[in-house]
Amino acid sequence: MAVKPTLALVLVASLAACSGGGPAPQPAPSLPTRPAPPPAPADGTSEPVADPVYPAFGNPAIDVIRYSLALDWSASTRTLAGTATLTVRVVTTTADIGLDLASAYTVENATIDGAPATVRRATDDVVVSTGAPHAAGSRITVTIRYRGTPAPAKFPGSRPDLATTGANVTADGELYAMHEPYGAYTWFPCSDQPSDKALYDATITVPDGWAAVTTGRLENSQRRVLEYRATEPVATYLIAFAVQRMRSVDDTGPRGLPITYWVRPADEDAMLPSLRRSPEILSWLEQRLGPYPFSTAGIVIVPGTSGLETQTMITLGPLRGPQAVPVLVHEYAHHWFGNTVTPRTWRDVWLSEGFATYLQMLYTVERLGGNLDQTLATWRQQDAASRQVAGPPGSYRPDQFAARNVYFGPALMLHELRGMLGDPLFFAVLHDWPQHHRNTVQDRASFTAWLNAYTGRDLTGLIAKWLDSPTTPA
Repeated sequence: MAVKPTLALVLVASLAACSGGGPAPQPAPSLPTRPAPPPAPADGTSEPVADPVYPAFGNPAIDVIRYSLALDWSASTRTLAGTATLTVRVVTTTADIGLDLASAYTVENATIDGAPATVRRATDDVVVSTGAPHAAGSRITVTIRYRGTPAPAKFPGSRPDLATTGANVTADGELYAMHEPYGAYTWFPCSDQPSDKALYDATITVPDGWAAVTTGRLENSQRRVLEYRATEPVATYLIAFAVQRMRSVDDTGPRGLPITYWVRPADEDAMLPSLRRSPEILSWLEQRLGPYPFSTAGIVIVPGTSGLETQTMITLGPLRGPQAVPVLVHEYAHHWFGNTVTPRTWRDVWLSEGFATYLQMLYTVERLGGNLDQTLATWRQQDAASRQVAGPPGSYRPDQFAARNVYFGPALMLHELRGMLGDPLFFAVLHDWPQHHRNTVQDRASFTAWLNAYTGRDLTGLIAKWLDSPTTPA
């Protein structure tokens, strides 16, 4: 999630203003990396767990393999009509398939493997059943046809840029969604938790003259109908969705990577110069983190006040001023830290935000004339204040999601780790962690075990100090 606008300004304000384009670019660090193990299968299978921070969302008894959505948005009536076809692996023998779906929607029909199913409602949950149990390990197809008017949910935190999470409808009928830590359920039925990554495709019908974007590659576009397919697994909170009056601008990134910017007419002049920095930003990140982990990249500008690292298609509110480029670095960095390697539960959101914040700082110091010492001092001040309100980053208060503690404290931890290991080994860690764990979910225990084995040092105490202390460590 973007550190913006307020959190971005905290970071940007701590960096010296650039002059003359900033210092000359520095060469990428020499990386003594190690061969990666065989990659995890990108087939949509997961090992879901109950989320300890937000247990009301997600269903660890099932593993969604694929979401296939057919969506139709009527701007005039503010109605979203959808058919969601879910390929599900049953984890625990059960007759009931429970999913998250906002109560704003009426379920018109449901089937399991083509057989009519009953539907039970409980607030923002829907339970689909034919009465017959499904054995653990079996695979079934669940289809739900639904209709309603999207509305967001309350955001579980106190950030000034985020009061809600989920789908938003603007005054003129445009529809967009940003949903971390949950909120995908406000526009399609899902198991809305990070540990259940799945494949994804969507066909979206839009009003005349409008366009739609979502996660994945645009496979087909015919007047009012756009078809997208994601071949890499994605967590529900990372699925982009917007239906607006907008146009696409194509670009090319490193190694021929296709990049698309989707911009509304009112945002083009202000945003396109910054968006066109994407190839250079991605090249800088690849030099430090290895190849970009997905087949496409892009950014959609929406009328929001924050930003989210939605997979392959960043969702971003319009930015003005010097914070735009650092925020783009932050969101693109998440594609390595958060997207291809996703926190297993929301307890470990620091695994995403700490790394993205540190990389944002490295880029800003190197390319934009930032001041490292001043930045570190500001991080310490902000981290100390945030821990008092939100708790330590490894055990934060559930009503203080994505506070500054999960950004700045873990970034300071990384800086101390860098000092202990030295640059060659530290930058090898930055590179190899996402490259060795592509398409997986990870947590504090797995990161600590890997880091200790990779470096040959016991760094458990350092991690515990930074993640568990109620005050900023000395």
